[in-house]
Amino acid sequence: MKLFSFCCALLVLACAVSGCSYADFVAQKTDSLTLWHNFGGQLKETMDSLVDEFNETVGLQEGIFLTVTSVSGSASIHEKLVMAAKGDPGAPALPDISTVYPKTASILAAHDLLVDLNTIFSEKELAAYLPSFLREGMIDGRLFVFPTAKSTEVLFVNSTIFNRFAGETGISLDLLRTFEGIREAGALYYEWTDKQTPHLEDDGKMFFMPDSLFNLTLTCFEQFGSSFVTGTTLDLESQLFARVWDFYLPAAASGQMAIYDGYATDLAKTGDIVCSIGSTAGVSFFSPTVTYTDNTSEPAELVILPYPVFASGKKTAIQRGSGMCVFKSTPEQEKKAGVFLAWFTRPENNLRFITTTGYIPVTEEAYNQLLQNGVPEKDENIRKLRGTVRQMQAEYSFYLPPVAEETDALQQQYESRLKAAAAEARSAYLGELNNTGTSDILHTLSAAARDNFIRDFKSNKFGVK
Repeated sequence: MKLFSFCCALLVLACAVSGCSYADFVAQKTDSLTLWHNFGGQLKETMDSLVDEFNETVGLQEGIFLTVTSVSGSASIHEKLVMAAKGDPGAPALPDISTVYPKTASILAAHDLLVDLNTIFSEKELAAYLPSFLREGMIDGRLFVFPTAKSTEVLFVNSTIFNRFAGETGISLDLLRTFEGIREAGALYYEWTDKQTPHLEDDGKMFFMPDSLFNLTLTCFEQFGSSFVTGTTLDLESQLFARVWDFYLPAAASGQMAIYDGYATDLAKTGDIVCSIGSTAGVSFFSPTVTYTDNTSEPAELVILPYPVFASGKKTAIQRGSGMCVFKSTPEQEKKAGVFLAWFTRPENNLRFITTTGYIPVTEEAYNQLLQNGVPEKDENIRKLRGTVRQMQAEYSFYLPPVAEETDALQQQYESRLKAAAAEARSAYLGELNNTGTSDILHTLSAAARDNFIRDFKSNKFGVK
């Protein structure tokens, strides 16, 4: 850092003598590159540090100065990049490098804006990276998204609450290794919490929430060697979809599972749920304490389990995470961008980047080091997560979600309609609680809601099988 500051001082002095601005001097003496990324919070500090180090070392040697010109969420970056790709009024100028998800890259590639990174990196250089991570960034045989950090999904459990529950009911964490076990635990938890307030009827608490119902459905199909999405079609009439529906809808309607538009970490902070499925990258968003509605609080110990499996299904989980793309400019600029990507994903740098996160490194060397030796972590939750990820890498298969602009729209429509169906069933169920035979009511409500859900999709432009 001192070296970089000294060099900056020399540049400023030179500019003062010559009458040019610092920006002009940098533009004349270096190839200045711009970067957009979506790494916020503590990860932003790590990213800033790495960018500074690159500028001070390899960047200084190669005449490259990298500037971060936008830090925002992935949805915001997607929106800005698509606006620029389509030439919308008010769209920002494209950067040289940006973090992207494959679905965004497919849109940008369709507008011929991205560099095929096979033209920058040799086969020998690319052989250092995990093949599945490279495949995720491929579109029609061209590498448009360079792997920088990946993630998967796991089950997060508040063991402080769960242990009290387990101590009085006799269940164990092993029950949560299957979706059927989660459903059983959710029913027991609702009953257990309901009995704690005998003066109030049917006020049991929720147990579980998946961050993405769409990913849950995709994974269920993959665990049985099938596909939920084909083109713009959802397979809503198969037995596998019925299995997902029967897992979620009746439990949500009866108050055992959450119906919520935000992230599960929001509900975990207030103790409104006990466990959730989410990205490994979200581990840092779990609060170390739970604050209840009566303003009392307690520590929240976290247990992290592998992704659940439907009974008789294969251990399978999603492979997630963004990478970085390079926008077309000049051969010289594109090559300079490649220099940064190669440096950023060196094993020692990649491991430093993922140390404070739930991400997975992308090179064979760094990946094997993580699996065999682990990485020293200061954060206890990340240490736990690393152990779970190592177990999953040894035992699980990982699949790539479908990549298309239409798939993104399908996901939004699927999740919003499924939550709406669950909310309507919940309202109808509450209206019938004074009657007997609530299990029959749930069955009837669930079946009717599923028929309506499928009918709605059949009338939609996307259609179903």
